[in-house]
Amino acid sequence: MIENIEKMVKVAYDAIDDKLGEDTIILNVGKISSVADYFIITSASSERQVKAIAHNVEDELKKNDVCVISKEGQDTSRWILLDYGDVVVHIFHDDERDVYSLERLWKDAPNVDIDNLV
Repeated sequence: MIENIEKMVKVAYDAIDDKLGEDTIILNVGKISSVADYFIITSASSERQVKAIAHNVEDELKKNDVCVISKEGQDTSRWILLDYGDVVVHIFHDDERDVYSLERLWKDAPNVDIDNLV
């Protein structure tokens, strides 16, 4: 059982790291949006790796009794979005991340250092 949102972010981050997600960032969007408290954004160099990261995030959070509310992009594996309510995980293929540039779109959201989170 996960005690708080920050612990959920840590579990998701570690699951991404286990599958070698690239350039992973955490944005604290809670003060500028009602969509979520945190966005975790990562990328991978292949569709297979994008899918593997998504599955690992789901598996690790499920082990902690946290189930995904909604997921998008499983069919193409170019951009998979996992919505956990307070935490939204974006897993991009490298090419798609450059196109959508969520970091630029949410530039007012502060970056969070995982070591300072939990």
